Amino acid sequence: MTDDEGRPRSFEETARAIADEIRRSIERASQADPDELARAIGVDPDRVREWLDNAGEWLSSQLEGAVGGPAGGANPRAGSETPSGEDLFRGAGPHPLDVPTTEQGTALAALDSGRWTIEPGTTALSASGGGPGPRDALGLVRELRDRDWIDANGAVTVVGRHALGRWLAAAEQR
Repeated sequence: MTDDEGRPRSFEETARAIADEIRRSIERASQADPDELARAIGVDPDRVREWLDNAGEWLSSQLEGAVGGPAGGANPRAGSETPSGEDLFRGAGPHPLDVPTTEQGTALAALDSGRWTIEPGTTALSASGGGPGPRDALGLVRELRDRDWIDANGAVTVVGRHALGRWLAAAEQR
């Protein structure tokens, strides 16, 4: 990529420009009427609001980790070259110390209690006993595994139990 004067941009400048454009797109989407967006794509308006809020929070946290400072703020390293070998996006993936979303916390609690089970070696989640299963079982199982909250057999890990504890503590504070 090149800047307005035709000079090549550094990797950091290019990554920052892409991240800024994504943030602007999310901001434009969050300013739109969620009910109108929901009707256009055929989803529950509350689900759209929750998704937009989560996406904005996630992007802000990722930008803070990627550029070493608050999203949209001044970068103390601006103008300096990035040392080779430094991974700017090392914290861009899900972190095992995240606080679970409502859906993730519910899933961890149900898996830990045995109300929900995952068929070993698969992403097939089933509800055993009473109560409904999750809306997006495949995506939910992937999210829990990405954070190491469940193992390959679907059992809640030690890290998953700690995540469940953080989720329950956050729920008590509300």
